[in-house]
Amino acid sequence: MKIFLLCFIPLFVAMDAPGNLPVFLGLTEGMSPVDRKKVIWQACFTALVVSIAFMFLGKWIFTFLNITAADFKIAGGLILLFIAVTGLLPIFHQEKLEGVGIVPLGIPLMMGPAALTTLLIQVDLYPIWWIMSALIINIVITFLAFYYSWRISTSFGVNGMKAASKITSLLLAAIAIMMIRVGLQEIIGLTH
Repeated sequence: MKIFLLCFIPLFVAMDAPGNLPVFLGLTEGMSPVDRKKVIWQACFTALVVSIAFMFLGKWIFTFLNITAADFKIAGGLILLFIAVTGLLPIFHQEKLEGVGIVPLGIPLMMGPAALTTLLIQVDLYPIWWIMSALIINIVITFLAFYYSWRISTSFGVNGMKAASKITSLLLAAIAIMMIRVGLQEIIGLTH
């Protein structure tokens, strides 16, 4: 049980299901319940496939492509920043973002640089079945949080959801800038 918790807790923190819930609500605002469920399945499936691939191929892919974790953070931050700007500025407004379950929900929010790096580190430390069980339980927790998010959205009302959507886009932009900043600090060696 100790090994499971050593795998589960860092992944839970890195995947941040509670923190991703407002982003999910903002990105799926105005979607029908059927479309929202498709996005949930899409996000969770994407996170699972990418995480399993990274567990087995991540170090090889990074080495082969000469990509560092810092590069990955900057790329993820740029994607999030673009999504955030489209949510904040009316000139970029789209009725529905296609593939929102894949990017940004599945990657880089659910399975972003922090979670992928955590998995790569854990593969060297713990048996794979403990890591897989911790990963699957974290994805199930995120699935349930997203699935029941409609109760939260109905309690906000239309204007409350619009306000939450704008605030979420602003927070998403801040998260994006933080990811870019951390990546740049790692590249130029300013980390503590």
